[in-house]
Amino acid sequence: MPRFTIGAADFLLDGEPFRVLAGALHYFRVHPELWADRIRKAKLMGLNTIETYVPWNEHAPSRGEFLTTPQLDLARFLDLVEAEGMHAIVRPGPYICAEWTDGGLPAWLLTDQSLKLRSSDPAYLAAVEEYLESVYAIVAPRQIDLGGPVILVQIENEYGAYGSDADYLRTLVALTHRAGITVPLTSVDQPLGTMLRDGSLDELHRTGSFGSRVDERLALLRRNQPTGPLMCSEFWCGWFDSWGEPHHTTSADDAAESLDALLAAGASVNIYMFHGGTNFGFTSGANDKGIYRPIATTYDYDAPLAEDGTPTEKYWRFRDVIAKYAPVPEERPAERAATPVFSTSLDRAVPLAGVDLLRTQEFDLLPDASAFGLPRGFSHYATTIAHGGLLAFAEVRDRAHVFVDGVRVGMIDREHGERVIVLPPSDGGELCLLVEHLGGVNYGPRLGEAKGLIGSATLDGRPLRGWRAGPVDLDLSLVREALARPEAVIPEGSPVAGPAFASGRFTVGEPSDLHLEIGAWGAGVVWINGFHLGRHWSRGPQRTLYVPSPVVRAGENEIIVLEISGLPIAEATFAAQPDLGPDEV
Repeated sequence: MPRFTIGAADFLLDGEPFRVLAGALHYFRVHPELWADRIRKAKLMGLNTIETYVPWNEHAPSRGEFLTTPQLDLARFLDLVEAEGMHAIVRPGPYICAEWTDGGLPAWLLTDQSLKLRSSDPAYLAAVEEYLESVYAIVAPRQIDLGGPVILVQIENEYGAYGSDADYLRTLVALTHRAGITVPLTSVDQPLGTMLRDGSLDELHRTGSFGSRVDERLALLRRNQPTGPLMCSEFWCGWFDSWGEPHHTTSADDAAESLDALLAAGASVNIYMFHGGTNFGFTSGANDKGIYRPIATTYDYDAPLAEDGTPTEKYWRFRDVIAKYAPVPEERPAERAATPVFSTSLDRAVPLAGVDLLRTQEFDLLPDASAFGLPRGFSHYATTIAHGGLLAFAEVRDRAHVFVDGVRVGMIDREHGERVIVLPPSDGGELCLLVEHLGGVNYGPRLGEAKGLIGSATLDGRPLRGWRAGPVDLDLSLVREALARPEAVIPEGSPVAGPAFASGRFTVGEPSDLHLEIGAWGAGVVWINGFHLGRHWSRGPQRTLYVPSPVVRAGENEIIVLEISGLPIAEATFAAQPDLGPDEV
């Protein structure tokens, strides 16, 4: 007999009513050496379950592989959940949204423009089957009936906002059962319009995603899910940040009141997010509902547990609410140690052009980045021009820094709707464009779009041909070699004009979380001891980057900055507290 089932009114664990009190914690957004700490703090807030997405594009950067590196060790993460005496919900997509680049869909899939994503397209489903078989090989033996923590698995993700292909959903269910998943299967959609109906099947247990107007949303959910437990499987207790917007916050009082209303109604809940974590590297996504908005590096989400693992006011308010409906451990999270505050010089610098990182191919007509694998981070384009004039593109995704014979001319920015730039009068030369890929769209009809320079390119209305284009391979071994040259040494306090790499070293007595100040810098990316922290950008809102303690070494540490714009002073400062920018008004 299955241990975890769906009854007429409740989830049932060993035949007894069971309320799911879950919190979202994405293993891929948290340093693996901190997983146990974050899981423990979830339990101490009163939660009994951990929920996570699974990002297809991280596990399978190329077709036929499924990475389980320490950062992607889903098996270990689920085992840590079990060790803490908690249950688990797994949401493998294949599409996850999650403000994650391309909604979790891998680049190699997106370069095949003949595919119809999130549909019954046989070629798409063949790729999905390969992926799900790999995920479920980890999840299946960790189901509750086999002594593991997994009690629920979700099919697709908010599909009702995208499509209504019931055959597609049935195929995903069949693939899931064939892979040995026997726990109940769920779907999630917003209680708006026909989303709950379109995004699910009657054989799935429908759940909702919302953060307010609880009674109204639960009533609509009940109309679409007439029997069984009500569940808000994405209780939005905060929100994500986008570059150039205020830091989004939600009142702890209002969030606690909504959580109380949910639990008073007898519903189960998954708090999204319990702990948001960080979009390390080039993993943040983007929204485009008419205007492109790239997601920030922080995924703090104004969650109960802050990006650095500190319990917030919301943590304690939620803990008090949960205690009205379920036992909460008496133990409280330990106080955090003080964060070191110091500055260090960046004493070496080398131009980006001085490092052999360009992996270009030759093209007659201008290619978009799908022609060379949709790389994350940056791409590079070059051609020869005979004169200055009006340079125009069909579209730029997402920011193109323009150079003629190595001299910066200006920038074309997608967010501003820009597609043209005036090149100064000249007798010609080499036109180069460094294009930032700021984040793959993770929601809506532009999901999976190509990056780079799109469509045709013209100079004074005449087509430009003969392009050299490709990814910028940010190979740190080559960067370090260039920075080690004698000519890379710069005086203390010097400015650094981008695009360039700058580096320095700092010493700490013991590993500790750090908060790197970025507000005075321009835009680019940062590595500490080879660990890619993510993007920095002076437009905010965030003014610090989180450095997890396991990244920091006792003794000497290395910092490398790729600065696209420029550093007024070649210096790195570490602050006492995170600064995610001014709150929204």
